[in-house]
Amino acid sequence: MEVKQTPVIPFPKKVEPVQEYPIQGQKHKEQPIQEPEKITKELLKNKVDGMNDFLEPTTTSVKFKLHEKLDIYYVQVIDTNSDTVLKEIPNRKFLDMYASMAELAGLMVDDKF
Repeated sequence: MEVKQTPVIPFPKKVEPVQEYPIQGQKHKEQPIQEPEKITKELLKNKVDGMNDFLEPTTTSVKFKLHEKLDIYYVQVIDTNSDTVLKEIPNRKFLDMYASMAELAGLMVDDKF
């Protein structure tokens, strides 16, 4: 059995940095680094309400709903003509089942101790 030498892939010894060219008429300004905004429940609710208002004019709308027991948002795709829910992502029934299982697991843990 004969062993053949594997081919060698040459790599450049020095890599040149990419130069940035400003767009004509624009001056390059460095933005100061801003502190990240603290996300509160009110801020999140305002953003979700804004998205709901933005998506309302279409024939199918997307609503963001909060699952009360899990404190998780899920999406409902709704036909605005008939006002029926076409799809839920994730499925609300699945979230309800998960919440009841988590509650049952919590009760079992509380009973042991």
